[in-house]
Amino acid sequence: MAITNTAAMIAALSSATGGFAALSLAMDRHWEGLHGRGNLPSDSTRRMLRWSGGIGLLVSLLVCLFVWGASQGWVAWAGMLTAAAISLVLILSYAGRAIVRIGWAAGGVSAAAIALVALGRAFI
Repeated sequence: MAITNTAAMIAALSSATGGFAALSLAMDRHWEGLHGRGNLPSDSTRRMLRWSGGIGLLVSLLVCLFVWGASQGWVAWAGMLTAAAISLVLILSYAGRAIVRIGWAAGGVSAAAIALVALGRAFI
């Protein structure tokens, strides 16, 4: 059971981090910081980043609700969002060009952790 909780925390935190990373790149300011001043994302790119960010945050919520239930899941999700937001604020402030790599890595870690949570639930 402890492995499932740890994997769920990793899955929720990495999903939220990836979601916030995508949402931040949908903003002109952060996109210009990565691609240069005056270079804006196309409408389709912006839409894809917004949808990806929303899906990442939704996955984070669903993991929290699935593992901890409705009463503790919402509180855990708020904590995961807070931790992810603080980490991304620091990353965007000091290492803005790393945000794409961090977003992709967060997505991969999230997928692996969600698979571990699902396997843990299947064998318990």
